Amino acid sequence: MMINKLKQLVIYLFLLIWLLITGYPLVFLVQNSFKIRMEFFRNPVWSLPESFTFQNYIEVMESGFYMYFINSIIVCFISVAIIIIVSALASYAISRIDFKFNKIVYILFLAGMMIPIHSTLIPIYKLTLSMGLYDRLSALIGPYVAFSLPISVFILTGFINDIPYELEEAAIIDGASRFRIFRDIILPLVKPAIATVAIYNLTLLWNQFAYALVLTSSPSKRILTLGLFEFQGQHGINIPLTLTALFLSVLPLILLYVFLQEHIIKGMTAGALKG
Repeated sequence: MMINKLKQLVIYLFLLIWLLITGYPLVFLVQNSFKIRMEFFRNPVWSLPESFTFQNYIEVMESGFYMYFINSIIVCFISVAIIIIVSALASYAISRIDFKFNKIVYILFLAGMMIPIHSTLIPIYKLTLSMGLYDRLSALIGPYVAFSLPISVFILTGFINDIPYELEEAAIIDGASRFRIFRDIILPLVKPAIATVAIYNLTLLWNQFAYALVLTSSPSKRILTLGLFEFQGQHGINIPLTLTALFLSVLPLILLYVFLQEHIIKGMTAGALKG
């Protein structure tokens, strides 16, 4: 009995330490976002604000932050929607439809995971210019989708492979089409995997910087990461203001994880069990 309690105490201690390590950076952002510039340099960085002020938040919003925020939402959510639709259809075809180049197509998707993103910047830049898409938000969607499909197809194919084929055979006997089988049987069963793919890609694309830097130039077309880069240079050493912008930029991802954590854990757990 004492040994079990000791084990639990050690586990809770490690969990507490891990919480402090992972949670304090967020606490640091929040507490310093309420400080004025001189207070940040005058007092220890880990101290609480002398008086809570929302001046930093007001200045961040007045600087055009909301425009960068909206641009990121448009690009990321459209990209993730396309990724989910295309990768789900491709995974179903690879997993269930027996055609001549089935394995070759799957290998090509997997090969895409080995291509470094930065090695494609110049070709994609030239392609974007030739298509007349330069300095448009739509120019970011194509590369975002292309480089997110391999890992998405890999994850969804693994889940679909483990769905019993007898379910589809019963539906085929009842006269269901391939599309109806995909819509009514496959999609409901792979919801945890789709949630995992959505969160993974949304986090990755939300923090994407290189393509936005190369494929856009106008201030009105900047996404959040590029806007933060410009924001830091614009306000110099006003660290509390910069930390406020950083906190606002990560807040959507935190809220998304809080509301969808059940689906994420289910997807990760199912993937681990399948492995």
